[in-house]
Amino acid sequence: MQSYTIGQAARLLGVSTDTARRWADAGRVATHRDEGGRRLIDGRDLAAFSIEVGQSGNGGEEEVPYTSARNAFPGIVTAVKLGDVAAQVEIQAGPHRLVSLLTREAVEELGFEVGMQATARVKSTSVHIDRT
Repeated sequence: MQSYTIGQAARLLGVSTDTARRWADAGRVATHRDEGGRRLIDGRDLAAFSIEVGQSGNGGEEEVPYTSARNAFPGIVTAVKLGDVAAQVEIQAGPHRLVSLLTREAVEELGFEVGMQATARVKSTSVHIDRT
């Protein structure tokens, strides 16, 4: 499972590094240390926490400005639902929850799973997800 540094988590949550660090210090999201002593957050824990932050309006941080419908939203995969042919992938990008419907084959080929980093690209009513 992928783990994220505090800085990476902050970018995915759409908050400052200081805010992410305060949340970790307060125990709002679990961390562990790597061999170098850096604090890391497990991808599944970050995915669950990102939903909580997104539902609470970005956790008290200023809104992240997005200026048009043609944007890339880096975030974290929070759900993957596979059907026989189709699939649904949900991404939490800061306060934004994005859902993409795509083929099961594409999801399996890209290896999407809860807790991994991904970028949703939005143009009009289409949401495209790139593995990052």
